[in-house]
Amino acid sequence: MTTVRQRKGGKVPEADEDQPSEEKNVKSEGKILSDHTGGKLWNILSLTVGGIVAIFLGLLTSIYVATLHENDLWFSNIKEVEREISFRTECGLYYSYYKQMIQAASIQQGLHGLVYDNKTESVRTINILERMNVYQEVFLSILYRILPIQQYLEPVYFYIYTLFGLQAVYVIALYVTSWLLSGTWLSGLLAACWYITNRIDTTRVEFTIPLRENWALPFFAVQIAAITYLFRSHLQPAQERLTLLAVFVATFLFSLTWQFNQFMMLIQALALFILDCFDILPTAKVTWLYIIQISGLLLVCALQFFNSMILGSLLVSFNASILIAKTIQKNLKKGSLLNRLGKLILHALLVSSLTLLVNKFIKKILNLESDEHIFKFLKAKFGFGATRDFDASLYLCEEAFGLLPLNTFSRLSDTLLFYVYIFVLFPMTVTAVIVALRNLSCSNQALEKMEECTISLKPDAAYNLIHTVLFGCLALSTMRMKYLWTSHMCVFASFGLCSTEVWRLILKCVRLYTSQRVMIKYLIPIITLLYILYKFWPGIMDELLELREFYDPDTVELMNWIKSNTPNTAVFAGSMQLLAGVKLCTGRTLTNHPHYEDKHLRERTKQIYQIYAKRSPEDVYRILRSFSTDYVILEDSICYERRHSRGCRLRDLLDIANGHVTLRYAGEAGGQGTGGTKGYILCSWRLGVSTEDLQEVFVWLISSAS
Repeated sequence: MTTVRQRKGGKVPEADEDQPSEEKNVKSEGKILSDHTGGKLWNILSLTVGGIVAIFLGLLTSIYVATLHENDLWFSNIKEVEREISFRTECGLYYSYYKQMIQAASIQQGLHGLVYDNKTESVRTINILERMNVYQEVFLSILYRILPIQQYLEPVYFYIYTLFGLQAVYVIALYVTSWLLSGTWLSGLLAACWYITNRIDTTRVEFTIPLRENWALPFFAVQIAAITYLFRSHLQPAQERLTLLAVFVATFLFSLTWQFNQFMMLIQALALFILDCFDILPTAKVTWLYIIQISGLLLVCALQFFNSMILGSLLVSFNASILIAKTIQKNLKKGSLLNRLGKLILHALLVSSLTLLVNKFIKKILNLESDEHIFKFLKAKFGFGATRDFDASLYLCEEAFGLLPLNTFSRLSDTLLFYVYIFVLFPMTVTAVIVALRNLSCSNQALEKMEECTISLKPDAAYNLIHTVLFGCLALSTMRMKYLWTSHMCVFASFGLCSTEVWRLILKCVRLYTSQRVMIKYLIPIITLLYILYKFWPGIMDELLELREFYDPDTVELMNWIKSNTPNTAVFAGSMQLLAGVKLCTGRTLTNHPHYEDKHLRERTKQIYQIYAKRSPEDVYRILRSFSTDYVILEDSICYERRHSRGCRLRDLLDIANGHVTLRYAGEAGGQGTGGTKGYILCSWRLGVSTEDLQEVFVWLISSAS
């Protein structure tokens, strides 16, 4: 008889043995959930604290530069004319359009006055919105008119506070870029501190407030932050679209606010091109950035009434050529190392040739010569022959367009910024070269294995590396452009000092790597911050306590005399820099001005400057009357110029350009002069006076010369 019985040592004991295991799994899962929740809360806390610190440092920087500006000029106490004179050279010209819009009877009338302007250049009507990047002044003036703040805030304060507020945006963007690269907001804190302590070399906003770069650079920093985020891996489609939108908006605002935007973005496009050729950046995202650059620039072109200088820019030609070349050469990323190198060389030659052909074609069609002075300057600067060209020589003799002074590195080293920058730059550059060669070598593998070739250098870090290298070269060659480099230097150095990848690489090279030693990425930045605080905090406090006052009685008296003794329709000739102040303070008509991006204006300026050249009185009189000049302002600082060496004084440049002095002996031209005294001689001739009976009706000399 068959019976069923329970097996001994069967399933029941097994079940008993499994029970503790199940409990263990439950506990393990609970621990994972707990760790995940804790990690999420920590990330939220870190993000909140980091965001608060970023905003605090941004506002602190704004207050700092605003206080320096007030302490240096006593801006709140000086007269309106003195405030306006403090906006020197082209700054005064740009601010005059804001003032013009504020004083207009209506917004429509103000805009009409800008579109049909006949006071900036005598005997000529020009469109200010087409010629100059002053939409920011237009927007700000409209905002001031419609907001209920007129009783509480003067127009000039609304203007300067906006610029100082943009410094907060600038610092926050630098902070965020460094944070994105390193993964810790400690890096952003260090970048912001370096920006502030190296203020002399990172910004000049406190004494050149309306300058175009002070409007544009904050938006450029935002664009770099957005591009850095765009190149992060594993972005969701929605995140990528929003980031591309942010890049477009920042690119558009940067292009709208600075006439030199095309040259900065050309360097940026070159950086993208180099990295894309070596498979370090994702091609699809790079293509989108090319399109965004062109789109932003063309939108600005439309707003500036189809400014031909934008259409004929190298950036448009370069980006268009890249897109065309990509459609022609479709198999660039296949083949052996030598095969690919050959293809890349051909690709670079094709893009270069297309760029030159497209650019020449556009300039021929548009009859464009607005930017020719820049290329003449570059040709002379880099030693491709001496030049008699007045415009190129004018740039060459300006200190701002010379090489970066060596004492800049001394100042940057005092804060340890330059040392850290080199410390980070060298291993990163070596890594980039190795990664580029490895990418070319493994290019014939499947696309999914491509990431293994670039894993040692993230795309966002690679972009910032090539960005800082190219803009560093620009700064070294042209001092005025150092502000584009030094601010990003703060970002790059702080990122490297706080980056796990950088420290891992360095420690592995010296065979000291352990997971615990990588924690040095927190220790070294904290020590650096303490050093900066200890060394520079007392100096910053002393700087904030130092009180000065604006003092320029000669120029104030000149402006007051012009307003009191000349008709509103009077036309003034003189130096570009001084005439910008004349327009702002008096509203009189000018013969020339400092916005130099127009061939007709450059020729006109050269003609006006013949008052300082070896020309006969009859020639000078004929030239001045051709521009309907009523008054001429001669400056002692030009007549007795000693700011430049001989051969670079304005009268020397004119004599060389006129052929009155040979280039060989230009350095020996000119007299001794009496020193750099400041004063003005203002001359007026009545209409209809012949050159034979030329008589000086009024001569006014303000001079401290003996």
